[in-house]
Amino acid sequence: MLERRSLKAPVALGVVLIVLVVVFAAIWILANLLVATQTETSRTVFWVFLAIGSVLLASILAGVIAYLTLTVKAFRLNQRQSNFIDSVTHELKSPIASLKLYLQTMTHRAVDIEQQQDFHRIMLEDVERLDSLINHLLDVARIDRGLDVADVQSIQLDQLLRQCGDAASVRYKLPRDTVSVDSPPVTVVTQLIQLEILFRNLIDNAVKYGGTPPKVIIRVVPDNNEQVVVSVIDNGPGIPANQRRKVFGRFVRLGNELERSTPGTGLGLYLVRTVSKAIGGSVRVRDRSETEGTDVTGTEFEVTLKGIVSEEPDNGATPTYEPPPDATY
Repeated sequence: MLERRSLKAPVALGVVLIVLVVVFAAIWILANLLVATQTETSRTVFWVFLAIGSVLLASILAGVIAYLTLTVKAFRLNQRQSNFIDSVTHELKSPIASLKLYLQTMTHRAVDIEQQQDFHRIMLEDVERLDSLINHLLDVARIDRGLDVADVQSIQLDQLLRQCGDAASVRYKLPRDTVSVDSPPVTVVTQLIQLEILFRNLIDNAVKYGGTPPKVIIRVVPDNNEQVVVSVIDNGPGIPANQRRKVFGRFVRLGNELERSTPGTGLGLYLVRTVSKAIGGSVRVRDRSETEGTDVTGTEFEVTLKGIVSEEPDNGATPTYEPPPDATY
């Protein structure tokens, strides 16, 4: 929907440029005719036309530059959409092919109970992978529409972060201490589902692109301005400085989509940035070596949230996130 609306700008700009060129050509012809008459009045009008023509020429040049800029943006968007299609196709095809293989095996061959249990476990993992992909796409659609926004409420942030960290460890079959949370009891006032989407994607990204094995540290630091800063730190190779702004774009994934082994759609960090803005916060990325010294590697995502209530447990705060049965995020 956003892409279709974005077509209005280059189309409108193209129409305006055509009109300006026609007007400029007409003024140029009239100016030449006035020069040929060689009268005082015609020379005065000529200079007026010359000034108007100069403004039109400058406008046309500015329009051409703007049009070229929009064209480059459209080309890059097409590239990102192509990467998105490649990644989604791979994410859909792999688990479906795996499910088909195990179902055919169980249909045409007799397998013992132990093998059946292994097959069921692998098929369940494939279904969970598909479910995760669909939820990711629904997150984007829901946030882009800006509909069905949850009411603002008090949320126990430290408990929500620990739950998201535990869920990521279970999802990737890693030890529970893979994601550690260093946070005092903090209550914030914001939208629960939005906050869960933000940190679920940010922690998921840190685990996927962390080292071997991954190690994620989450630090929560309240300040005196009714804000709280949440840092999600991984031990991966880091992000090049010239790519740090780009990673928040839609469909953006670094490297060649067909050569990477890490699953994903290029939407996780886009969701992080979009949600942080929607709830009045901000997010920035920097290299871990900038704060901890050159002997460490990794990336640090720093999220600033507004609306902190207190640094003490709030009995009325929502401790955990449980989506409603009909949630479509």
